[in-house]
Amino acid sequence: MLHTESILVNEKSFILETGAWARQAGGSIVLRWDKITLLANATAAKEAMEGIDFFPLTVDYREKFYASGQIPGGYFKREGRPTEKEILTSRLTDRPLRPLFPKGFYNEVQIFITLLSSDGIQPADIHGITAASAALMISDIPFDGPVAGVRVGQIDGNFILFPDNEQQKKSELNLILAGTKEAVTMIEGSSSGLDEKTMLEAIKYGHKEIQRICDAQILMKEKIGKAKTEIPTIADNTELKNKIREMAFVSLEEANKSGDKHTRQSNIDEVNKSTLQKLEEEWKQNEFTEKEIFLKKKEASSILEELEVEIVRDQIFNQSTRADGRKLDEIRPISIEVGVLPGAHGSAIFTRGETQSLGVVTLGTGNDVQLTDDISGAREQYFYLHYNFLPFSVGEVRRYGGPGRREIGHGKLAENALLYSVPSQEKFPYIIRVVSEIFESNGSSSMASVCSGSLAMMDGGIPIKGAVAGIAMGLITHKEKYAVLSDIAGLEDHFGDMDFKVAGTVEGITAFQMDLKLKGISYEIMEKALMQAKEGRLHILERMNEVLAVPRSDLSANAPRITTIQIDRERIGELIGPGGKNIRSIIEKSGAEINVNDDGIVSIASNNQQATDIAREMIESQFAEAEINKTYDGIVKRIVDFGAFIEIMPGKDGLCHISKISQDRVTAVEDALQIGQQVKAKVIAIDRQGRINLSIKDAD
Repeated sequence: MLHTESILVNEKSFILETGAWARQAGGSIVLRWDKITLLANATAAKEAMEGIDFFPLTVDYREKFYASGQIPGGYFKREGRPTEKEILTSRLTDRPLRPLFPKGFYNEVQIFITLLSSDGIQPADIHGITAASAALMISDIPFDGPVAGVRVGQIDGNFILFPDNEQQKKSELNLILAGTKEAVTMIEGSSSGLDEKTMLEAIKYGHKEIQRICDAQILMKEKIGKAKTEIPTIADNTELKNKIREMAFVSLEEANKSGDKHTRQSNIDEVNKSTLQKLEEEWKQNEFTEKEIFLKKKEASSILEELEVEIVRDQIFNQSTRADGRKLDEIRPISIEVGVLPGAHGSAIFTRGETQSLGVVTLGTGNDVQLTDDISGAREQYFYLHYNFLPFSVGEVRRYGGPGRREIGHGKLAENALLYSVPSQEKFPYIIRVVSEIFESNGSSSMASVCSGSLAMMDGGIPIKGAVAGIAMGLITHKEKYAVLSDIAGLEDHFGDMDFKVAGTVEGITAFQMDLKLKGISYEIMEKALMQAKEGRLHILERMNEVLAVPRSDLSANAPRITTIQIDRERIGELIGPGGKNIRSIIEKSGAEINVNDDGIVSIASNNQQATDIAREMIESQFAEAEINKTYDGIVKRIVDFGAFIEIMPGKDGLCHISKISQDRVTAVEDALQIGQQVKAKVIAIDRQGRINLSIKDAD
């Protein structure tokens, strides 16, 4: 039977509907808001795979072109592999859902979210979180929700819920927020340098709406929710835990004291290996089967990891020091080199502890613009960042098949952080590509990418608004106690409860991303994390400024030179000419690359100054306006009985009356002028219709 729950969101009905579509899925929800229609389906495997000790969750978000009345572009007229936007939205949905599945539930879960209808005005991506949560709530899948997602913008100092596409262009903030009724569980987005206080107010503002949307999901579950699948009872292993603690705790505690990542891990691996060998020998003596021993070793490995977590946390709470010896708010040693690649347009190496990023900037012309095509329409991207994370950066050997979801997500976060500082196309008419190559990784390589990318742009002479740095914050909790950690390493990310990345300039925040392993954190903790992140960010910026405080005064010698000319938008067709004939002619004669945008800004790009000058002169002469009392070099184009028409600029000619040809009397124009003859002619009048009168005899 069809069942719906409805609330008002921005004065429009926000409807959750189930019972009519996709009824064989574990849980199916149709979310409707004005013209937006999303279908979310959540289904779990009947049983967990044998021997599995992790939770396999897959979230896929897809947008159908028919949702906005379009047919996909390209050779094959059907949707293909997920776009970058769909991948980022899938990650965005996964992150607040994953921590809310109960421990011990290992059945594979698949969540599919499909955008079926769109108005092209309101973004639908954020509603995928709510639709997926609602589908889980009414399904038989164990889930400690609900959770909902909202987007918050700010225009003229006022917060806006679910800003549309046009409002987002004007907004100083793009905050994506997810949470339960009790607390916020995820944030992501960017801003134009807002301060920490404003950010916290925006989070509180969005959370109020989240609570309303969660209430609708709870009501729906109470009315038609299925009975939840029972989670297998975990056998009591207190005896084994005590035994392993007695055997390994002291050795693990000692192994964790090394500040070097690989040395520490090697020491821990040795302790774990020795402990498991002793246990295995004992189990064999007790005549356990091979399968029983295999399962017990997995259980023992899990207990050893729990001991390591306990050791790391106790050290932080009891000694206020971390595994590598740092204080809670201490930043790892930083080293910076700029201009490291002589053939690139700009480059920098940023190393913080055992995390290292090579940032490389390349300046391109209009032909290098990144085109994206989705249901919102085609867009041009003038600045983009690509992030590459290869196995050697963590000392591993594994297959590498190009960037995955993680790389795309990290790259987008770093791109958003730097975007605020990028100059406008009017001030700097280049396409800017930044690449971050991760050479080493032990915590927050995305924030290292922000630092290396900012330094590379400054090294390349790009007039950015200000240096940008990023830092990752962590959180360790125990009952009522908590500790906020600055510049977390991989160990603290793995064993901690929060990964909160904040990037920005001296003035304020430009990008942020928070993920939790908890069911939420208080505003008190969030405020402390934001303020501690600010201190860390300013410290990193200070170190960056010691090496390169301002952008270089000139571009790299390798970079193309771009000159811009503004022409009348109504006359763009004149520059291009029939079938592009005119602009191709200018390109061929000058050797420069020429692009013109819809606003009439003409970009001339070349490494050869002479080619640039030739192209500029040809374009300027074509669009120059004749000036009264100015003398021009002209060519006689046509002769009539009463005078001659003389071209004084490309496409512009004027009439020289027979009486204005010579100081002497001229009885026939042909006696004084010939077609193709070069003459000097002075503009003596221009009428209201733009017709030009010339005089040869009065020319200077």
